[in-house]
Amino acid sequence: PPSLPHSTSDTPFTPTPSFPFLFPSSSPISPRHLQQSQLFTFLHPFPTAVAAMKSTSPTAAVGTALVKTPYIVKFAAVALLSLSVALLFYHHPSFPSAAFSAFTSLSSPTAVAAKNSTSTALNSTSTAVNTSSTILKVKKLPPPPPSVARRTGIVDENGAMTEDFEIGEFDPSLMEELRNLRGGGEETEKKENEPKIVKYDKFKACDGSKIDHIPCLDKSERHCPDSALDCVVPMPNGYQKSLPWPRSRDEVWLHNVPDTRLVQDQGGQYSMLVKDAKISFQDGGSDQYVNLISQVVFLVQNMVPDIDFGHHTRVALDISPGIGSFAASLFRHNVTTLLIGTKDVHKNQIQFALERGLPAMVVGFGTRRLPYASQAFDLIRSSGSGIDWTVDNGVLLLEVNRLLRAGRYFVWGGPQVDSNHELSLDDQWNEMEGLAASICWQLVKKEGNIAIWRKPLNSSCYLGREIGAQPPLCNSDEDPDNVWYVNVTACITLLPEVRNGGNVSVWPARLHSPPDRLQSIKMDAMISRKELMKAESRYWNEIIDSYVRAFHWKEQNFRNVLDMRAGFGGFAAAVNDLELTSWVMNVVPVNGFNTLPVIYDRGLLGVMHDWYAHFSTSWFLCLNRPNK
Repeated sequence: PPSLPHSTSDTPFTPTPSFPFLFPSSSPISPRHLQQSQLFTFLHPFPTAVAAMKSTSPTAAVGTALVKTPYIVKFAAVALLSLSVALLFYHHPSFPSAAFSAFTSLSSPTAVAAKNSTSTALNSTSTAVNTSSTILKVKKLPPPPPSVARRTGIVDENGAMTEDFEIGEFDPSLMEELRNLRGGGEETEKKENEPKIVKYDKFKACDGSKIDHIPCLDKSERHCPDSALDCVVPMPNGYQKSLPWPRSRDEVWLHNVPDTRLVQDQGGQYSMLVKDAKISFQDGGSDQYVNLISQVVFLVQNMVPDIDFGHHTRVALDISPGIGSFAASLFRHNVTTLLIGTKDVHKNQIQFALERGLPAMVVGFGTRRLPYASQAFDLIRSSGSGIDWTVDNGVLLLEVNRLLRAGRYFVWGGPQVDSNHELSLDDQWNEMEGLAASICWQLVKKEGNIAIWRKPLNSSCYLGREIGAQPPLCNSDEDPDNVWYVNVTACITLLPEVRNGGNVSVWPARLHSPPDRLQSIKMDAMISRKELMKAESRYWNEIIDSYVRAFHWKEQNFRNVLDMRAGFGGFAAAVNDLELTSWVMNVVPVNGFNTLPVIYDRGLLGVMHDWYAHFSTSWFLCLNRPNK
């Protein structure tokens, strides 16, 4: 350094043995070499060297000599090390105790004397000074977890019901006010843990006359009694589990149908044989009846290609169907056919059909509308016997006109069971032909006792008739889909110009295609109706497997299924997609949105009903979903 005194002596000298750690050996060292060491300024211990240095003044010489004494050097080194260790422990409280022991060993005179290397001392000093920045970092402890608030209620953190819950604090006076509002008086004291037992009496079984009981219907009208049954309708004697589909289509257990007079009286006409406690529906029997079935199928399928069973024609209605052989034949062509009949002496015709696994209902076909949507059926067939279509200005045929889809077909005809009725049938045919022409039906094909008419696609023919033509047009404000306890009127229902029921896709595309009439339903949603219908179908497609597993659907061979609140028919569509051997009757409650037009446009069956009244048909597996 510039302030270092310069020595002119070149005489070598030997280091003092008091500080052997400052020099690597005891060989002579030139003072010039010592002058080049910065450390020599602070640690020079030799009086002869200090005396040899020149000073500019006596005072400066005395000060320089005092600073360079061994005691001051030791004091400065210890102070520096102490400061470094203090800073180290301040920033790193968890510094290992080994560091402190190293510090004490360095500050001890005995340990210092044991060191023989100058570089080791220098490195120890440098390391001690810089340990505050190079020592390993110690992780800070994490903060304590926050206190968890006590939960109250019966739902756990996963949203599930739980029995382990806290009631929470409440004001007892509020409970007293609640009891007063509910009209509660003095409460009787109960013992703790005393079980509450509620006993219900079992319904007794009805007598044998109620085996085939069908409520709310007389011969042709619906009239519900003032009081319901107070007993359970019993099963027929000898009843057995129904045969699975499609075996049930061809044979049923004899004792499963309570009234066998249909078999005894008309076994030849309806082609039934009784053998081994079973009723067999065969292809043999009366040639007249077989001719009816073959002619209808042949005429409809081959003579009128536009009908196209299983594609353009998906949903059919059979009025006065006998035992359902026509419907059973159409099922082979992928056509779902609903059989309806009145409650007469052979009311078990409908029970025969249901036992066979065919859709069927007992209805009152008289003064009120049938509980089905307008333009519901792609094809309607009547056997031609038992119903006078021309009575009361053709009011019954006009009801059929309301039910028939625009541009679709009505098939009329049946076997002449008794030749004595031939004249009456001819007269009825002439009247029928004139009535059909007055409502703009086009006669497509007539062969023998079978005739097929086609309904117009629009109202142009109705509006083009002469003034005063009969039957008249219905009022424009009349809703053709208002069917619950609504009287029939002898008038023609106009077809809408838009959202016409005749504009439906072919099967099976129509099952999942939102129809035009979806937009005409009176409901809250105005824009998202298509999304609602698709969402319902997607929902049932996702969970239908759980129903099949829970009910052991395939093992039980369920065939006749009733959906008590059908919506858009999503459940029935899922059953069809899963290819289960079941058909579903979709019930639309009267107190909800009337979705019957959509259900039929999708190619499904449906009916309107008020669940506060009796249902007119039994023999179903009923599906009543929660909260519905």
